Amino acid sequence: MTIRARVIRSDKRVFVCRLETDKTVVSATALGNLLKGDTSLVVGDYVEVEFDPAMNEYKIVSCHPRRNEIFRLQVREQRKRVTAANCDLLLAVTSASLPPYKRGVLDRLLIRAAQWNLDAVVVFNKMDSYIPHPVTDEEQVEEGKFDINYEADRLININAKFFEVSALDFNYKPRFLFSGVKELKQLLRGKTAILVGQSGVGKSRLISLLSDGAVDLPSLKISKVGKGSHTTTWSEIVSIGDFELIDSPGMRSISVEDVIPEDLIQYFPDLFAYASRCKFSNCTHEEKIPGCAFLPLFQAKTREAQLLLSRLLSYKRIMAEVSSTPDWKKKW
Repeated sequence: MTIRARVIRSDKRVFVCRLETDKTVVSATALGNLLKGDTSLVVGDYVEVEFDPAMNEYKIVSCHPRRNEIFRLQVREQRKRVTAANCDLLLAVTSASLPPYKRGVLDRLLIRAAQWNLDAVVVFNKMDSYIPHPVTDEEQVEEGKFDINYEADRLININAKFFEVSALDFNYKPRFLFSGVKELKQLLRGKTAILVGQSGVGKSRLISLLSDGAVDLPSLKISKVGKGSHTTTWSEIVSIGDFELIDSPGMRSISVEDVIPEDLIQYFPDLFAYASRCKFSNCTHEEKIPGCAFLPLFQAKTREAQLLLSRLLSYKRIMAEVSSTPDWKKKW
């Protein structure tokens, strides 16, 4: 008799699974056909396991179809590398102080949310040391000086949700976005979310905060300012009451160079609505180009227009990045 289970951590050919019958956690090996290519098991997979009394071990005998996949494209090999599956939300974790907030990094994380077909949730951590800067200039933002309300407003058209927390201060009360850890827990209820973000933004401490201190991952020890003392090098599911989090490897830079240039605009849903109305399919969306659907925005002086144009600027910068890498070199 087989039992439905979920893979919560993997290590080569051994998978840690949680049985859905009684939540028991067991180690299991997988049949050879479940370890090949795109069908290889990953964290988040729902599987069927059975106990082999002769070997005194559990074996994974089949995998259920995936609802979605967390992946990177490997164009040169014409395949995708899947690292997790069956997620509901992407938690884009960013820092309000150190490491400095970077608008371009957040926009790249949101590209992944769109590519993976996940709802986006933006978590501004380290808000206890946030200093408001009422500026919108891109150069200022890259220096870490930013207006948190402006950054939230510029993404309003992609239906992202925003929260402000301080993983070091369990008693921090939201001051700007009016949504904090309490509201975040409510949103996460009954869901599986994957945390992504640069190293040092406090993903592991955020997990501790969401668990009310019950979960203490190894990277919680503090070392150098702005950097995690221990960077997670695996993916695993952390169960926290009525929701689950996938702790992903930390990244010092967020690259989307594997994205196909022609696909990029689709991952900016707020801009795609405009770009699809351009007169020419190869429109570069520059100011004063006849037939460009963005032309009225360039001419407008409203705040709404400027918010969308800031997203368009980000799209152009990322397009230059993904276009500079030949398709045959695109790999993870």
